[in-house]
Amino acid sequence: MSEENLKQIKISIQKYCKDADRDPEDVILIGASKSQSADKINVAYEAGLNHFGENYLQEAENKIALTNKGITWHFIGAIQTRKTKKIAELFDWVHTVENIRVAERLNSARPTDKPPLNVCIQLNIDEEDTKSGIKKEELENLITSLSHLENLVVRGLMVIPRPRETEIEQRKIFEEVTKIYKSLNQKGMNLDTLSMGMSSDFGSAIKEGATMIRIGTAIFGSRK
Repeated sequence: MSEENLKQIKISIQKYCKDADRDPEDVILIGASKSQSADKINVAYEAGLNHFGENYLQEAENKIALTNKGITWHFIGAIQTRKTKKIAELFDWVHTVENIRVAERLNSARPTDKPPLNVCIQLNIDEEDTKSGIKKEELENLITSLSHLENLVVRGLMVIPRPRETEIEQRKIFEEVTKIYKSLNQKGMNLDTLSMGMSSDFGSAIKEGATMIRIGTAIFGSRK
């Protein structure tokens, strides 16, 4: 983990927000810390990074025990049904909900002494067969069906679009997601989170309304 990398990312966030006439405070930077050590996470936390995202429960469980208790933890990987209990106990956010069954299991496993679990619905915006997430026409029904779950709160959408070659193409797909998000809010969904943008496209995501970006390589360097 390079403190200089983190500093440069924050400078870039400020620049992109200025370009889009947005407040940088409205964009949360999540360090995608898959395969990074607990020591590196602690160094990043001390350098001012408060949010971290993990893809694998077993790896995350070990790190959460060894890192600063002030960290906000985001689960950003595919959810295996049998691991919902631990995910609900350990994480503050889950970005990858895509069906009622998983949501209900997270809800029932969420400790009652903790605040409701923040969840995002994963949207498969490119409708890729190899990717998790639901189709846009399924979003409204799923979000509505989760509204009765007292230990969850649906905060917004998460997307991982396929890579685009140009900024114009990147912005076009993120613009589409933002339109879907706004349309859901016009129907009374009360969403406030757009989790979109990674190391290669977070500038385009910010310009089109991202409120959370998930950055791994640009902070921590290439994974071993």
